[in-house]
Amino acid sequence: MRLDKLLSNMGYGSRKEVKILLKSKAVEVNGVFAKDVSMHVDSNTDQIIVFGEKVIYTEFIYLMMNKPPGVISATEDKYDQTVIDLLDPLAQHFKPFPVGRLDKDTEGLLILTNNGHLSHQLLSPKKHVPKLYFAVIEGKVTEDDVKKFKEGVTLEDGYFTKPGKLTILLSGEVSEIELTIMEGKFHQVKRMFESVGKKVTYLKRMSMGSLRLDETLELGDYRHLTEEELETLQKKE
Repeated sequence: MRLDKLLSNMGYGSRKEVKILLKSKAVEVNGVFAKDVSMHVDSNTDQIIVFGEKVIYTEFIYLMMNKPPGVISATEDKYDQTVIDLLDPLAQHFKPFPVGRLDKDTEGLLILTNNGHLSHQLLSPKKHVPKLYFAVIEGKVTEDDVKKFKEGVTLEDGYFTKPGKLTILLSGEVSEIELTIMEGKFHQVKRMFESVGKKVTYLKRMSMGSLRLDETLELGDYRHLTEEELETLQKKE
């Protein structure tokens, strides 16, 4: 790959700006100051240093975010703040997108990547990727609800859901539950509870497949997936 393309892909600026970096002797290749932006380099074998820091080339980016309420799961929007707006400029440079979506008022685990293949694998209904949610429910959740969810429920538009695993954590006028589902229809968790006469007042996604939300992440914070987390996700493909 050309040196200017590699550095541009890594967020060091446009090709014109990379040329200025070379003129200022900010770029070294294998211990020698680079002079020609068109020189070809191998990201696997050549050592590239910019401003004294080694460049580790990567094509894809994989982020875990604790999505806050009030932010939409989209790459851009005219009216609302998006999850992409929460990222630093370097992360935005890779043009990541949310894998699936969480409703505007829903919190929790959201994966962002620019790897369309991985996104498809995680979202494909054929892959049966489980999604675990914690929710606060207005109304008493009962064992009868557990049974109904296990069999699948009919939503208001006539859609019959796949079975869901409902676990009651607290049952009362206000209940707390965990729900695992294999699909992600629009507002699905909320609509499933509406089908049994109850209302979701708080919703948080805790896990997606093998990936569980890092509870040390504050709302709106994000981090790169570890190699172990990424390998585990990719094994599900």
